[in-house]
Amino acid sequence: MVKILQKPAFKRIYKKLHNNQLKDVNQAIQRIVQTPQIGTEKKGDLAGVYVYKFDCINQQFLLAYEWDETSRTLLLLGVHENFYRDLKT
Repeated sequence: MVKILQKPAFKRIYKKLHNNQLKDVNQAIQRIVQTPQIGTEKKGDLAGVYVYKFDCINQQFLLAYEWDETSRTLLLLGVHENFYRDLKT
């Protein structure tokens, strides 16, 4: 079984989501658990970090995560604006 870990930055955003957004985000998390290569691997400063883009109520959301065989670590969730800047901090 795969463990899902959440970083504080991800938790902070996740708990502010509305119920209609949670459904799309939870589906995206399930896709990452089942197929971790679904995201795009980043390079440079963010090597080892994957970003999965998905639609959430007519808006594109990005979900950053790291993974190995036994776990998925959810790093950050949000829209594109300032996403990568926030991810580096």
